[in-house]
Amino acid sequence: MSLLAFFSWCESLWIGQAIRDSRWLFPAIESLHLLALAVLGGVVLAVNLSLLGLGLGRKSAAGLFGDVRPWFLGSVGVMLGSGFLLFTSEAVKLYYHGAFWVKMSALFLSLVFTATVQRRTALADPQRVTLLQSRVVALVSLLLWFLVGSGGRWIGFS
Repeated sequence: MSLLAFFSWCESLWIGQAIRDSRWLFPAIESLHLLALAVLGGVVLAVNLSLLGLGLGRKSAAGLFGDVRPWFLGSVGVMLGSGFLLFTSEAVKLYYHGAFWVKMSALFLSLVFTATVQRRTALADPQRVTLLQSRVVALVSLLLWFLVGSGGRWIGFS
């Protein structure tokens, strides 16, 4: 099965048809998607500000990373679920849309980077990580998440 055939199959699912036929399903699901994005954005910003040395109070990066982990995982879960539902309503269109591929690539890289490099940096002994290293990790993370958001907005405006 080709990738285009898979996208066509996804679009033919009953849920995609229901979303396309409904006046309120797409905006309701998109609202949920955007609420989860707001939570994710807050988590990403808080952790990266901490790594940049601009943290919110006296909490260490490791402490903050642990505290926000459930919010991060929950918001990513809601975004993936709602994103899949939105995807089924226009999968073939998205197949041909460059912004979709930018967003999906950046999302994959952001999740891998957060789970590996950023996690190791945030949880490392502060004596073993320089401020420069922390700042580079934070800036790369912010750039990757910015690409995810920009790709999403680009999709929304076309």
